[in-house]
Amino acid sequence: MSIFSIATSGLSAASLRVNVAASNIANVNTTGPLPASGGSGTSDGAATSNIGPTFPAAYVPLRVDQASQSSGSTPGGTIATVSAVSPSYTAQFDPSAPYANQDGLVAAPNVDLANEFVQLATAKYSFIANAKVIQAYSETEKSLLDITT
Repeated sequence: MSIFSIATSGLSAASLRVNVAASNIANVNTTGPLPASGGSGTSDGAATSNIGPTFPAAYVPLRVDQASQSSGSTPGGTIATVSAVSPSYTAQFDPSAPYANQDGLVAAPNVDLANEFVQLATAKYSFIANAKVIQAYSETEKSLLDITT
């Protein structure tokens, strides 16, 4: 794997990390009905017909998993994948919500804001480091071409 492709894989992973953290931060207050209550229906999970409106589920927070990428016997670069946080929600008291259960609980996304800001900082420095690698590679390649001519 070339230096350029290794650095661009790092840039892609950093970009994905920023997108996921931004989505989690933007949706930190997007609640929904507790999955056990299902928004409408009975408490035992059986559906009832047209008792009330169906509400969208709470936002499911995401996380980025990053691992080393290898092609054959030559390791290099990184690969990032997105997966759901588990558990995806926590019960939160909000009796004013139309989808709150009989105890006044709703499902709130299991987002740790401190961790999301750490992810943003990590992505920033990863992006800077990989951009510097590409810049150094470009300058080295240019100087090599200047020597040979």
